[in-house]
Amino acid sequence: MTDTSTTAPLFAPTRLGSLDLPNRLVMAPMSRHRATADGVPTPIMAEYYAQRATAGLIIAEASTPNQVGYTYPGIPGLFTEAQTAGWRHVAEAVTAAGGRIFLQMEHGGRIGHPDNSGLVPVAPSPIALPGTVQTPSGQRDAPVPREMTTDDIRETVADFAAAARLAVRAGAAGVEVHSANGYLLNQFLATSTNHRTDAYGGSVPRRIRFVVEVVEAVADAIGPDRGLRISPDNLINGIAMDDADRLFPALLDALAPVGPAYLHVGYADPAAPLFGELRRRWPAPLIANPVLGRRLPLPADGGTSAAAELLAAGADLISFGRPFLANPDLVARLRTGAPLNPVRRDVSMYGGDATGYTDYPSLT
Repeated sequence: MTDTSTTAPLFAPTRLGSLDLPNRLVMAPMSRHRATADGVPTPIMAEYYAQRATAGLIIAEASTPNQVGYTYPGIPGLFTEAQTAGWRHVAEAVTAAGGRIFLQMEHGGRIGHPDNSGLVPVAPSPIALPGTVQTPSGQRDAPVPREMTTDDIRETVADFAAAARLAVRAGAAGVEVHSANGYLLNQFLATSTNHRTDAYGGSVPRRIRFVVEVVEAVADAIGPDRGLRISPDNLINGIAMDDADRLFPALLDALAPVGPAYLHVGYADPAAPLFGELRRRWPAPLIANPVLGRRLPLPADGGTSAAAELLAAGADLISFGRPFLANPDLVARLRTGAPLNPVRRDVSMYGGDATGYTDYPSLT
């Protein structure tokens, strides 16, 4: 049973950019692989997000801004009219249910495969992802990506801006730029994946340049309603950083004048010195995503103890992933201390039909 005395701050209203939010609970972006082979969001995706519209804000799963950015089968896109129309149905369903939705934009970089996109993946440097990539025919060895030229970089920056404009056309309240978890923007930041010697590699100011240019272009395209996600402590997909304590403060200093609506810190640790430093440097709202354990059952309190620690450490909003995945009415359950649905382990988390997706029960 949740101790409701510790959850009260989660239900206080707040403002994020131009949005008034009824509570501080954010549904974190989680890829669920239910789009069509052409990256078009499907009706069941609209149902899934509308079920969770009581969240203060929904940040939808990652959408690629161009063809070469595809990661895995079933990932939605945000660069064609059909994809925009599909996202419009999702946004309309969420709005009709009283919710607010941002679309997250993610380029996979080296995390991709020609069987998924029809193209050789691109990356800051020609360094393959360790391991395999999921394709329609199963797991395949990750290919060596093509090193991006400066023209590729300029075109990709423009693709992010174009995707942001399409998101707004689709009815989203804003966008989130994904620079975490080992995808393209994170690959430019990391010393393990960026071995460039030009203006986009080497020193900290050069490695942050691509991310800054993307955020600036998105800001020019749609205005203030955009955020940025980072994950300094989530070293997955072959990411290694030997200067995170210098790089991320420098990134925030460079972005502060641009004025993103929020910073979203994934796998946030309130006791980590870097988290405190990011909070001190960031002048706008900060969304923190607590570490709840990758393979463990959900905590009995739904993660509210971890949320309380992050709020005490300076976070303004808290994002939850799997608690929202298994509990469409998570806000009501946490508010009342009701038991939570467990995440089902007997079905695939990725792809499929309604099973394990839209069939989790609500309290009423």
